[in-house]
Amino acid sequence: MSAIHKVIGTETEFGISVRTAPDFNPVLASSIVVNSYAGLRAKIQWSHEEESPGRDARGFGPEGGILPDIDGGLVNVVLGNGARFYVDHAHPEYSAPEAYEPLEAALYDKAGEVVLARASAEARTLLEDGQSLVIHKNNSDGKGNSYGSHENYLLSRELPFGDIVDYFTTFLVTRQVFTGSGKLGSENGRPAVPFQLTQRADFFEEEVGLETTLKRPIINTRDEPHGDPTKYRRLHVIIGDSNMSEVQNLIKLGSAAIILMAIEDGAIPDTLRLAKPVDATWQVSHDLDLNRPLELAEGGTATALELQGRYLEWARKYAENTDLPDSYEQVLVEWESVLDDLEREPLSTADRLDWAAKYQLLLDYQGRDGLAWDAPKLRMLALQYHDVDPARSLFSKLEQAGRIRKLFTDAEIEIAVNEPPSRTRAYFRGKSVRKYGDSLVAANWDSLVFDSGEETLKRVPMMEPLRGTKVLVSELLDRSDDAASLLRALGENDE
Repeated sequence: MSAIHKVIGTETEFGISVRTAPDFNPVLASSIVVNSYAGLRAKIQWSHEEESPGRDARGFGPEGGILPDIDGGLVNVVLGNGARFYVDHAHPEYSAPEAYEPLEAALYDKAGEVVLARASAEARTLLEDGQSLVIHKNNSDGKGNSYGSHENYLLSRELPFGDIVDYFTTFLVTRQVFTGSGKLGSENGRPAVPFQLTQRADFFEEEVGLETTLKRPIINTRDEPHGDPTKYRRLHVIIGDSNMSEVQNLIKLGSAAIILMAIEDGAIPDTLRLAKPVDATWQVSHDLDLNRPLELAEGGTATALELQGRYLEWARKYAENTDLPDSYEQVLVEWESVLDDLEREPLSTADRLDWAAKYQLLLDYQGRDGLAWDAPKLRMLALQYHDVDPARSLFSKLEQAGRIRKLFTDAEIEIAVNEPPSRTRAYFRGKSVRKYGDSLVAANWDSLVFDSGEETLKRVPMMEPLRGTKVLVSELLDRSDDAASLLRALGENDE
């Protein structure tokens, strides 16, 4: 079996609160944010007709697990950049458009922060005097609630799901050394610590499973490909933090994509199975020195850094013999650099890893003000790191001071806020919003539904993630002045 191209997407549930309104309704507040966004968009129904969130990759139907709540259709917009912006489980969620490669995926994830910041600012006129919305790109409210930052990778249907469990579990557990965004304290009954690498690790309780909000699994089995189900899987990765750092996002997304390609091509020679993957998840996160030995299923021990070094070695060898997009070399360089620096001096990565930047910041305040780890001021500072408003965000202040590296210019991010990726079907979706938004009535990832004035609505299927690209459809869109002419042209092409 030959690995298929890794189309990549991210989904981010943002934390939301209303200052001076402790009893605010988060669903209402999230709805206000989504409805207030003034950027290019089409407010349409999200079609669940072809979606199957209860189908399990292990072969179960909806009865094989808890069917996730589908409440995102209440307030839903599709943006001009091909993203989905909606209310999901009492959070505003930005689901980025499908990206062709990891650098592009990191860029469109960053564009989501700008969308949320602008939507929040535009919502102020709808609030009572003295109130203001605060949006955080984080994963924990510190009150026992965790919300997700999910990644999606296109896989071949031919890959046995058991291979993902066998070869990808340890990678996900150990990559936390460079994917964490840092967190004060612990939750969910885990041992007490003053600070840990990630915000999500304490909440994972199963190795494999369907759920995303209860008994969270390291490997999620939701079998919802958002494409031709006979050809594709979509691996829905739920174990990971929301990252502010652009470099960190590139490493997170790119390393996972290349390891998944290597798994498809049979280029990962050892499962490196952990004896207790769930325990290892929080153990890695709680280990600020990065030297805790983890028990291996076949005997012996290894640290998370040592295991990540093995994955990097295999990824390097795989890339040397595979034709990959250019950004994967950048991923490998950054991945190797961050592992070397973490081994030498973990805090030397504060210029590119959120957990290290936040930890260093809190240490600085502790030293200056004599604060204990449970001081309310430290908790406020840790939260403020994730504020999407650049005027309040401590991450933004560090970035502006040159203490955190950037990958993208403001101009590049602005283009990503408004324009879709050109090499995936997101191009057709985004451009349809721009040109035919008034005729769009429903959408999902693999189709658009138009009202062209005829008696029946017309569904345009988009089952191939690498079709609907600029090269394939830009001329068609240019010569189709309205939805009716577009549908006629598509019908003629089918014939």
